[in-house]
Amino acid sequence: MAKKKEAGQRGSHTAALSKTLFVRGCQCHKSLWLQKFKPELKDEESPETTARFAGGNMIGELARDLFPGGVLIPFEEDGERVPLEDQLRRTKEAMEGGAKVIYEAAFQHDGIFVKVDLLRKRVKGWELYEAKAGTSVKDVYLLDSALQYFVLAGAGVPLGKAYVVHVNTEYVREGDVDLGSLLTCQNVTKEVKGLQAEVRNSTQKMRAALAQKKVPSIDIGPHCFEPYECDFQGHCWGHIPEDSVFDLRGRGVDQFALYYQGIVSQADIPLDLLQGKQKQQVQATLRQEDHVDRKAIRAFLNQLSYPLYFLDFETFISAVPPFDGTSPYQQIPFQYSLHYQKRRGGKIHHVEFLAVPGEDPRKALLKSLLAAIPDGSCVLAYNSAFENRVLKDLAGRYKGHRARVNRIVANMRDLMVPFNTRACYKWEMKGGYSIKNVLPALVPELSYSGLKIANGGAAMEAYHEMCAVKDKPEELAAVRGALLEYCKLDTLAMVRILEKLYQLAS
Repeated sequence: MAKKKEAGQRGSHTAALSKTLFVRGCQCHKSLWLQKFKPELKDEESPETTARFAGGNMIGELARDLFPGGVLIPFEEDGERVPLEDQLRRTKEAMEGGAKVIYEAAFQHDGIFVKVDLLRKRVKGWELYEAKAGTSVKDVYLLDSALQYFVLAGAGVPLGKAYVVHVNTEYVREGDVDLGSLLTCQNVTKEVKGLQAEVRNSTQKMRAALAQKKVPSIDIGPHCFEPYECDFQGHCWGHIPEDSVFDLRGRGVDQFALYYQGIVSQADIPLDLLQGKQKQQVQATLRQEDHVDRKAIRAFLNQLSYPLYFLDFETFISAVPPFDGTSPYQQIPFQYSLHYQKRRGGKIHHVEFLAVPGEDPRKALLKSLLAAIPDGSCVLAYNSAFENRVLKDLAGRYKGHRARVNRIVANMRDLMVPFNTRACYKWEMKGGYSIKNVLPALVPELSYSGLKIANGGAAMEAYHEMCAVKDKPEELAAVRGALLEYCKLDTLAMVRILEKLYQLAS
């Protein structure tokens, strides 16, 4: 769960395993070998991965308060890594010294080192708790817990039950966080015991893979994405050309089935295997031709009216609800950009909002938005389902504004529709219809490249960074500037895309 626990294994040429290495090895032996011996080949960590690690660490630390007063066995002290031998010794001393609860207890058996999020002494033995930021018990969590059970049992620890602690999405915060309602402790003892033979066999196979002097010969496959997206894709997928079978969008052929038959490039796909949007995509790509349904585009444009407001929200999520009336992983808006035109082809105006870091942004954001959009105006969003969901959450929280917000939702139109339906399709879109696909194809002079923040995941991370540096004016100003620039481009892109649609429809 915590990325830092993996760090102690990197670069080592021994056959030792850890929890994180075990989970990686269950997914792919090649990824395991590369992590152990060639970690420099890893992809740059994505904002989504960073957020996942941060959420896991947060829940792991928070879960300690379910059983307060325990002994912590630190992985690091004063910025330095605590030697594994010291962690093992401290754990033994805590257990022999009468500790009832131990956090991050360390154990080793059969060449496997694990840290247990929470260990609790009961009459029938020690209970182990694995804390996860997920919202249910997943198979990978069971494997993780089963490995810990295997190691502790092998190390001679008398064990009782095993639990996975996960987040309860039904919880709504009001006042201080109620840990008993936020976190669910699910008994997985039966499942964990049933996996012991599999754990033993898996670890033996992983050691055999790590004993090889060269990387295991394992081809790409669905395992590259489950249960986690592998961070060696840049290395393992380097042989896949542009416009490959994996660039096909929508439902249709099994991409890996084609790949395993030696069909990699779209140019090699027999067209009789394709239908619908996938066939259109391949033909358009190979012929570099576009498709424009002027009648359908005009029908979409006829739904718009002026003044017209182009709206985009940026939101953040948190495993622990940060404000009253919020739930785990709820999309909380902290920023909006709003371009508008009073008439078609008229002057473009801009309004924006960016929250004060660390404060509940919703009320101030909603007040600003309602002041900026005249009642009854037509509002345009890209993938409006997202903006509508945010607005409905705001209406549920601030019931005095519900009718007004509901009218905005009713007057919302979705700029994605002409592209999702392929009424307008440029071959450069490569089957996609997100604004990141559409903008470079229709308005190449306008680009996200070069921006410090270039996608929603990075914007979410920037919000958390903004909160972290709120007392450092220069750093805060830099983050705020980057956020404003990104969100403003989102709605300006919509303005320019709409202009292109009017041109295509004429």
